[in-house]
Amino acid sequence: MSFSISLTINGTRRDVLLEDARVTLLDLLRERLALPGTKKGCDRGQCGACTVLVDGRRVNSCLSLAVTLDGAEVTTIEGLAQGDRLHPVQAAFIDHDGFQCGYCTPGQIMSAVGLIAEGHAGTDPDRIREGMSGNLCRCAAYHGIAEAVQDATRRMAAEDERASA
Repeated sequence: MSFSISLTINGTRRDVLLEDARVTLLDLLRERLALPGTKKGCDRGQCGACTVLVDGRRVNSCLSLAVTLDGAEVTTIEGLAQGDRLHPVQAAFIDHDGFQCGYCTPGQIMSAVGLIAEGHAGTDPDRIREGMSGNLCRCAAYHGIAEAVQDATRRMAAEDERASA
């Protein structure tokens, strides 16, 4: 039995025919839609490497069945930058060495974008670490990650102020 779904991925509508209802969003993104930035880490929802935004909320794509997301809006790491202009979270990760090997970085960045959008980032590094606790970094770049999230929160708030003035 086949299932036809429609998703908006990084601003582009994609109609997909699924031959198997067990296809995860992660596998759909990586294997069928050529979006390899979302990483397959544990494939059990424990590491956060596969974090994407679905309708603005942070989701472990390895645990989400694609067939259940018909009509959803999905944002992956590939959809954050606007041309050559990095998203403020991406720029902050570079400025604060928020990565080492880089494998977890796409999931960390997507989780940080979600955390900031939820209004839960704040300026307290402990609060940020708690909010990002679903994303593991085997290289232990947590200090740089927390600094990057703090900086990106400030940058985005300043951009919002300029836009509303």
